[in-house]
Amino acid sequence: MKLQSEKERLNACSEGISEWKKWGPYLSERQWGTVREDDGRMDSPWLSFTHDQARSRVYRYGEDGIAGISDDKQQLCFALSLWNKKDKILKERLFGLSSPKGNHGEDVKEYYFYLDSSPTHSYMKYLYKYPLNEFPYDDLVDTNAARTVKDFEYELLDTGVFENSHYLDVYIEYAKKSCNNILIKITAFNRSTEDANVVLLPTLWFRNTWWNYKSTEPIIKLLDDNAIIATSDGIGSYVLSSELSPLWLFTNNETNNERIYNSPNKTPYVKDGLNDFIVNNNNEAVNPENRGTKAGAMYDVNIPAGESIEIKMVLKSGKNPKHVFDKFDQIVETRINETEAFYQNIYPSDSSIDEKRVLRQALAGMLWNKQYYEFDVSEWLDEYQGGPRRILRNNDWEHLKNNDIISMPDKWEYPWYAVWDLAFHTLPLTMVDPDFAKNQLTLFLQDNYQHPNGQIPAYEWSFNDVNPPVHAFGVITLYKNMKQAKGLIDKEFLKTCFDGLDRNFKWWVNHKDPRFKSAFQGGFLGLDNIGVFDRSHTLPTGGHIEQSDGNAWMALYAQNMLEICLELVHLGYEEYEDKSVQYYNHFLEIASAMDKIGDSEDEMWDEEDQFFYDVLRFPDGSAQRLKVRSLVGLLPMCAVTVLEPERQEMIPTLAAHHKYMVTRTKRLSKNIADPQRKGKNGRRLLGVVNESKLRSILKVMLDEEEFLSDYGIRSLSKYHEKNPYVFTWNKEEFTVKYVPGESDNTMFGGNSNWRGPIWFPANSIIIRALYQQYAFYGDDLKVECPTGSGNMMNLIEVAQEIIKRLENIFLEDEDGYRPVYGWYKEFQKDEHWENNLLFYEYFHGDNGAGIGASHQTGWTGMIAYLMVMFRTTDFDKLLEKPHWDHEVTIKPESEENT
Repeated sequence: MKLQSEKERLNACSEGISEWKKWGPYLSERQWGTVREDDGRMDSPWLSFTHDQARSRVYRYGEDGIAGISDDKQQLCFALSLWNKKDKILKERLFGLSSPKGNHGEDVKEYYFYLDSSPTHSYMKYLYKYPLNEFPYDDLVDTNAARTVKDFEYELLDTGVFENSHYLDVYIEYAKKSCNNILIKITAFNRSTEDANVVLLPTLWFRNTWWNYKSTEPIIKLLDDNAIIATSDGIGSYVLSSELSPLWLFTNNETNNERIYNSPNKTPYVKDGLNDFIVNNNNEAVNPENRGTKAGAMYDVNIPAGESIEIKMVLKSGKNPKHVFDKFDQIVETRINETEAFYQNIYPSDSSIDEKRVLRQALAGMLWNKQYYEFDVSEWLDEYQGGPRRILRNNDWEHLKNNDIISMPDKWEYPWYAVWDLAFHTLPLTMVDPDFAKNQLTLFLQDNYQHPNGQIPAYEWSFNDVNPPVHAFGVITLYKNMKQAKGLIDKEFLKTCFDGLDRNFKWWVNHKDPRFKSAFQGGFLGLDNIGVFDRSHTLPTGGHIEQSDGNAWMALYAQNMLEICLELVHLGYEEYEDKSVQYYNHFLEIASAMDKIGDSEDEMWDEEDQFFYDVLRFPDGSAQRLKVRSLVGLLPMCAVTVLEPERQEMIPTLAAHHKYMVTRTKRLSKNIADPQRKGKNGRRLLGVVNESKLRSILKVMLDEEEFLSDYGIRSLSKYHEKNPYVFTWNKEEFTVKYVPGESDNTMFGGNSNWRGPIWFPANSIIIRALYQQYAFYGDDLKVECPTGSGNMMNLIEVAQEIIKRLENIFLEDEDGYRPVYGWYKEFQKDEHWENNLLFYEYFHGDNGAGIGASHQTGWTGMIAYLMVMFRTTDFDKLLEKPHWDHEVTIKPESEENT
């Protein structure tokens, strides 16, 4: 069947009649230094498998490469390697600093960009900037090692290696002729004023799946001067053809034991054979019989100054290399046009060229950051005997067996899933591939992911850690988006997710509410070093912290579960009526626990400051508020959901229970949003804060001297810049100070700072809350924005203002300046840099510069979702359709485009 548009290909994948997603960008960008490759002990995995070992040592659970692709089980891999004839090693993979060596944690030291991708990966485009001078590996390591946490990171541009534009712009494009027929175009531009003699080495290899005798060793061998063939039991045969005749080189994807372990090799042709042949002139490093499990096509080329060279290849299933280049350029152009047509139906109609660029590259980054992820914890524990099994990392997760394509936060700095990131990933992913987004949410509720006790795995560093429980938020939001965009009511998706989420909610109640007082504590909760103490560890004071943010997340969780219950009852599943009452009750108890009636000095709400704080509970039962103005105090405002009248009346037992609870317990209606009060169109509001508290919190949040930055909402109030919070215990001081940029604290490795910067997940949750509150209050509630300006806005206008400030991080201002790139002149003024965007982990609280992981850190892709929502929502109708997730319209493809 010939599919004419990207939309048709997506639908065919959804219906299971096509495999257009079988090949994609599923290769990691860093497999070394990951937990899956270490020895299981609790020290740093960076020390167990280093970058220096990576070219010689075989991976167990994945592969890495530059601009790489693989099949969906990562059996056969393709990526680009390069050599500028000055480096001491082939550039086969991206380089970066390990966490112990980076003065602000781990950090990639390369420049590469995800420029485009269709959702089925029928077309993809990637740019890698490769210096023509020797890559400064040692300089990057030594200079960063000499710097402290109070110094800036030393980046690749700082080394001077790109001076005088002495580098290559290498574009890698993939265009599928069919599901298993992939056209590859590599274009290398010499930006230098000098000619460049370089080696380009496209490489094809099998992931070593035979190391544990689970599969038969495959083979790659020469077919003719222009083609090689790769054959395995798992994937069959694939031919890699080249339009030009390269020098084909063959070795095996086997560990160089002599180099790594000082022991004999089982074969003379090992993983670093191509490196040793090309860089070290070792002719015996490659197999003269032209066979192996790893092969490279060597192009030793001269690129004149200012000119370019183009290499065309085709990777195709089967055994016949004939006629593979027929209509090559035409097919590539067709896939480009189809991808353009697909995105034209996503862009808001009034988008500028620059706005389209930001949106397009944000979504391309989301799609490029898919990765094949394999991890069998039981098998891994058996293999790595770094001590008694009970002390090995993740030893109580032996049920966990992952073997899937997963949306990663970042395939270099976070080449492992992070479950709370994932919930935010699904929102922008829904704009381009709703089925993949849905699959991501159901995946983590399957038995081979979710723990039998109900916990959802956090991330491979510690599956036992706790992230904010936002999975239910992702589920109900995605469901509503699909219902609105596609008219799809997916009952089974909602039911399946509810069952897993119900188990997970009970786990939270049983494990994270130690006194059964609805006072939750979750340690990490995604906010890293935001507080006085590392909340994942034993406190120096003893006792525990009752977390304002923990309770707020759990209140929102209960609301989301209630929404799911009500939707299921609406769909005819009466058995969820009792569940709806349970979750309604959970919400009321959690919300009321945050601010009990009476003049208590140890509750989370501070009447004098009109703000929420964490409460430090001492072993003797006494307590003290930790008066840090942070997201911890803003999140209670975000635990809010609007109920439509028809949903309230649908379940008589819920309405009766509501009346009973508010009459029996007056504290429920005094300090939280009054559940009996009717808002616009008869709606009711479930919220942790009442109108008075909401106004008080917004006054602080919208103060530009506190939380409101020119680029969004800060994670910590700027007030603490001049007024640090200091807690003293046994003569030791614990200080929290506003730090707008990189962390000056080593808590959580020092690479993640919530003491001032702007984070997209927090801003997104705040924006959602403002949409919900507006649907209830309408224009009856207006606040000053910014505080003290005299400019009164309703809550939708406030949300719009925050979105606009977030957009300004990426968009060019009137002088062509993008705040995201800070002071780097190359990104601001050089035509070959300025329109290539990076989507960082977080952003400087004062100037908007990108900080942390730099390559599409999952949830920052939310900018695409927010930009579309901002420009397509009909706010006049919002009082009729309150949910922010209802209003992101994904336009159907026009007949002309189809």
